[in-house]
Amino acid sequence: MSVSTGTRGETVPTVPPGHPAVDTADVSALLERGRTLSTPVLRAAVDRLAPPMDTVAAYHFGWIDAQGNPADGDGGKAVRPALALLSAEAAGAAPEVGIPGAVAVELVHNFSLLHDDLMDGDEQRRHRDTVWKVHGPAQAILVGDALFALANEILLELGTVEAGRATRRLTTASRKLIDGQAQDISYEHRERVTVEECLEMEGNKTGALLACAVSIGAVLGGADDRTADKLEEYGYHLGLAFQAVDDLLGIWGDPEATGKQTWSDLRQRKKSLPVVAALAAGGPASERLGELLAADAKSNDFDTFSEEEFATRAALIEEAGGREWTSQEARRQHAIAIEALNEVDMPARVRDQLVALADFVVVRKR
Repeated sequence: MSVSTGTRGETVPTVPPGHPAVDTADVSALLERGRTLSTPVLRAAVDRLAPPMDTVAAYHFGWIDAQGNPADGDGGKAVRPALALLSAEAAGAAPEVGIPGAVAVELVHNFSLLHDDLMDGDEQRRHRDTVWKVHGPAQAILVGDALFALANEILLELGTVEAGRATRRLTTASRKLIDGQAQDISYEHRERVTVEECLEMEGNKTGALLACAVSIGAVLGGADDRTADKLEEYGYHLGLAFQAVDDLLGIWGDPEATGKQTWSDLRQRKKSLPVVAALAAGGPASERLGELLAADAKSNDFDTFSEEEFATRAALIEEAGGREWTSQEARRQHAIAIEALNEVDMPARVRDQLVALADFVVVRKR
């Protein structure tokens, strides 16, 4: 993947060489279908929660504002529901067969967001105050736990053999997601993290649930384990590509697009791919960056750093090659994901749509 730099210095991913421009209309239709088919079932699941958790969850999903009034907030890109419905079609089933899987994965994803925002101290998500900021840390924890429980409930109440297989994949992915979050937090307090450790963490934190999303519909549609495993391989590497792009946006992203502060990941001392790659590169910029980050870890004034200080660290990461390496890694993971699709017997239309979604993930601007 190549990356150009906008006038404000933000990362603007462009189409990987050798790939046609993404058909945004087709991708938008896929995302909208996933959102339209899954949202009523998702709302019904949230309605099962006891007050005030139902209201807090509704605020998180953007259905109401902080005062409880109906809202049309940004509920996210809905990539995972779109993948779950396509997954069912890959197995020869109707997309509706994948709806319980789409909802279950979306519930687990949002469980992780509620907890992540609290652990990371993020005050903004999707251009609104986060749940813990509005409703308090206790509600953020409880609602996250409730969404996780609902995810398994939605699947198991189907009462089929396929539902049991799907639940097993979802619980495994959930455990890996939590492993990844634990690794991410522990890395913030280490001076050095290897590229391999970072990729393992990001594979757990992001790749595992995307892998589940793109297999769960197929499992519910009766696909065998080999088919589901190959679809998971696509989803896992797509997740790594997704996270690589996210890491670029976490440092150089435009706050107007990302909904987060400038230099967001640097403010949180995250050992994301650009940082880790820059530290591993060697050379003057790499060494200077390492010295600064080591001092940052011991600093009592880190929270009062100026924009210029974060900009200096971002410039060193780029000079050491961390930005370009991460761009290339996103492209490499994208190619591995597409290759996995070649080993799945599915309708050509479905494969083309999975490729289009992969292209969208890698070239997205936010």
